[in-house]
Amino acid sequence: MQWPYKALAGALEVIPRTLAQNCGADVVRTLTELRAKHAPSDGSGMMWGVNGNTAKIDDMAKADIWDPSAVKVQSFKTAIESAAMLLRIDDIVSGIKKERQQTGRKAEDSDEEGDTFGDARDG
Repeated sequence: MQWPYKALAGALEVIPRTLAQNCGADVVRTLTELRAKHAPSDGSGMMWGVNGNTAKIDDMAKADIWDPSAVKVQSFKTAIESAAMLLRIDDIVSGIKKERQQTGRKAEDSDEEGDTFGDARDG
C-alpha cells in the first residue's frame, strides 16, 4: 500500500526540481536541502520552497511568495482523472485482445489438428 504514496511523492517532486533547473540552481543540492527543511514532523518546514528569483531555499511566507491552492487542487484533480482514464483505456484494450484470442476464428483452409509447421510430417 506504500507504493502509490511513493509514486505520488515522486511525481510531486518534479515541481521543485523543474523550478531549480529553470533558475540555474544546483538541483541535487537544492532538493536535498529542501527535503531536510520539510523533514520536521511538527510541520515547521511546511512553507519552505525554491525561490525562483534567487535560486535558493526560502521560507515562502517570509519571501511573500504565494501559490494559489486552487491551481494546485485543480492540477491534482486533472492528473488523477487522466491517470484513471488511461487505466480504463488500458483495461478496454486488454479486454479486446483477450476477447479476440478467445473467440478468434480459424482460417477456412487450415486443418482441424492445428498448426503442423515443424512437426514430424514435414519430413
